[in-house]
Formats: sequence, structure tokens, C-alpha cells
Amino acid sequence: MAVTMHDVARLAGVSVKTVSNVVNDYPYVRESTKAKVLDAIDKLGYKVNQSARNLRRGSTGLVCLAVPELKLAYFAELADAVIAAAEKYDRTVLIEQTNSDKERELRVLHNSRQHLFDGLLFSPLELGQEDIAQFHVDYPLVLLGERVFGAPADHVTMANTEAAVVATEHLLALGRNRIALVGSHAGEVVGSAGLREAGYRQAHAQAGLTVDECLVREVGLWHRAGGAEATRKLIAERIPFDGIFALNDAMAIGVLHELVGAGIRVPEDVAVIGFDDVEDAQYTQPSLSTIDPGLEWIAQRAVDLLVARIDEHLAGQSPAPYRHEVAPFRLVERQSTAH
Repeated sequence: MAVTMHDVARLAGVSVKTVSNVVNDYPYVRESTKAKVLDAIDKLGYKVNQSARNLRRGSTGLVCLAVPELKLAYFAELADAVIAAAEKYDRTVLIEQTNSDKERELRVLHNSRQHLFDGLLFSPLELGQEDIAQFHVDYPLVLLGERVFGAPADHVTMANTEAAVVATEHLLALGRNRIALVGSHAGEVVGSAGLREAGYRQAHAQAGLTVDECLVREVGLWHRAGGAEATRKLIAERIPFDGIFALNDAMAIGVLHELVGAGIRVPEDVAVIGFDDVEDAQYTQPSLSTIDPGLEWIAQRAVDLLVARIDEHLAGQSPAPYRHEVAPFRLVERQSTAH
């Protein structure tokens, strides 16, 4: 039979209430009494009923991570890092995939399943600045990504523009001055594509160069196929280029596939750099230079902020000012831009 709290109390020579106080970390228990109870728990192998404990505290012990798609390596690796960060707080992570669908993103924010989790880490892709009123929610929320700024929530993001400047400058420093951009979203200002394209243009301006608009290539979904198709068109149109900055690593892998297939040498003929530093970037042929945007830092900091908001919420405290935090980044040089 399962060991009960009564069994622990009997062995320790204390009341059931005292055992409950120890299990629930009540601060005013004598150290000697606490030691006896913990010893009895250890001897009997008593397992705390975590579900009941959480219900008493008004907590589920679960947090939700909502991302556009796990098929993209960046979001899969983000989920892995968030799970590891949450385990440090004894929290379990539920994963919600929104499939880049606005209605699904709205359901994540406002559906009836919120009772299942204590707080939400949310990386929207279709909701934007015009939807900022949707982020007024009555539960702990931390935003990720670059689609919405100034929402009533903590926000952890990347230095997109600054990192894109560094990526482009890296190619320029190699003597490449016909650098194609793969992954543009025409007219986008707020969002990863718009911010990274701004960095690409800024680096050219700082070098006294004018961007040839023929080299700026739009891609809808940032998948390998999109990067490959954009590269095929560049080659077919016989537009001269000696470098490619793909706005994420998935597209950069598609770029490499097409260049190698066309007999174009990387990096001798065309140097290539991506963005995200996903694990696959180490194993392409040649290996892919990229930007490490601080994914591990983003995951840990986002979980830290969310847990703090959950504790604040459970304690009924007035919310502290919202925080906007930007992850550190670094350039990762590999064979695709080797000197």
C-alpha cells in the first residue's frame, strides 16, 4: 500500500499537520522537528502528492510555450532549452504549436485552456503591433520574438539589427560587395525579417555602398525550400553575386544546397552566412557561418521572468514594471566564410 502522511506522522511522532507544514515548506517549523519528519519521509519512501500540493497553492506546476512551428530547428531547440530552464524550477512545459495562424495565436491568448497552466511564454508570428490590445490578459505572460513591442508583458528578444550588421560586415570584410539578402519580407519594419534587413542595409551604408535591389530576395516561409528557390532564381537570372546573407539558418542550408549543386564553390566563389546557429549549421558541407543569437540565454531569462510573474500573481502582489531584455549575440565563423 502507498505510504501516507499519517504513516510519516506516526513514525516521526508528530501530528499530520506538522508533516504537512514540512512538506509545504512552512517557515515556522523547528529544525529538530523538521529533521525528524524528513528522516521519516526518507525511511518510508513517502512521495509528495504534487498535484494536491499545487492545487492548495493555486498552481498547476505547468507553463505553456507557444511557438509557430517545431519543424524549424530554431523553435525545436528553443523548446528544448525552455524545458531545461523550467526543470530548475520544478516546472513542466506544455508545447502549443500555432502554425503561423493568427486565429490559433488568438486562441492561445484567450482560450479556455488557461486553467491548465500557470503562465505563458509566447512567440507570435502573425499577431502584430495592430493587435497589441490582445495582450492584455489576466495571467502571467512573457513575450518572445520581434512581432510585438510595447505590449503589457515582459519581453525577451534578440539584437536582430545589430547582429545583422555584424553578419553583413563579416562578408564585406572578406571583400564581398555583391551580397544577396535571402528572406526579405517586403514592407516589414517590425519583425525578424524587417529588423535583419535593416541591419544588412545599415552595414552597406556604413561601408559607403549602395544596395542593388536585385539582390534582395523575398521568401515567404523561412524554410530550406525557400532559401533554395531564391538561390535558383538568382543563378538563373545571371545576376552577379559573391556573398549571401540568409536571414535564418534553414534558408542558408537551402542556399548551400543549390550553390553546391550548381558547381559554385563556397566560400571561394560565394561566401554564405546564416542566422540562429542551429545545431545543423555545424554539419553542413561546408559548415555554415552564422549568428548565435543567444538562444540559451533567451530561454533561461524568459523562464526566470515568467516564474517571477507567477509567484507575484499567486501572492496577489501588484505587478512590477514590465521588462524588455535583449540577448547577447556573437558571430560564429565556419567554413562557408573561411578566409
